[in-house]
Amino acid sequence: MKLRKRMGAKNRNVDARLKTGGIVAALLSAVIVFVVMVQMEKNILTQYEKGIIYVAAAEIPKGECVTENNYTSFFVERQLDSSCIPATAICTPKQVGGLVAKTDIEQGVLLTMGMFEPVDEILAAMEHPVIAGFKAEDLYQVVSGVLRSGDRVNIYSVKEEEVTLVWEDVFVQQVFDASGMAIAGGDTMTAAQRINVYLNQEDVERFYGELASGSLRVVKNCEG
Repeated sequence: MKLRKRMGAKNRNVDARLKTGGIVAALLSAVIVFVVMVQMEKNILTQYEKGIIYVAAAEIPKGECVTENNYTSFFVERQLDSSCIPATAICTPKQVGGLVAKTDIEQGVLLTMGMFEPVDEILAAMEHPVIAGFKAEDLYQVVSGVLRSGDRVNIYSVKEEEVTLVWEDVFVQQVFDASGMAIAGGDTMTAAQRINVYLNQEDVERFYGELASGSLRVVKNCEG
């Protein structure tokens, strides 16, 4: 009898240990499955992680200078899957400031730095850049008034039938109509009557000297 009791107690202990071991194993399995599912969910969510990008809120004409003050007129914030955002995309307002559109940019286009040319880069080749202005009537020819901000021009000197290239690839900073109002880059009808260009400070004296003598001619660079 005593032997049976001892055997019974032993079997119950074995059963209890087996049950405990089974519970522990089940818990471990559940934890492992949970961890795997969390990792899978994380990987899936990572694939669809959203990022902030800017698209053109309106058409951005070639030569338009986008600054921290006016960028909200041209840039609108959008969310996009991070995997679809180019490395050169404009994603923060810190990237905006003194950007000049290289070409006309249609509304809705995802904006990248390659579409713009920083003003700092335009001026980098100049030791002392200044803005020089002149009127269309000061020159014999100013490309029939079609110049717009962002255009590049070559300026020639014509003396006694001798033509000399004086300034090459000069950047047109801004243009104005006859009343002095700035002409928007998208305006293809208004004739530019006053033009501002970037020049080196050391070239200003010669520029206005030859301008006064009527020897300068402007040719628009159509490349790009």
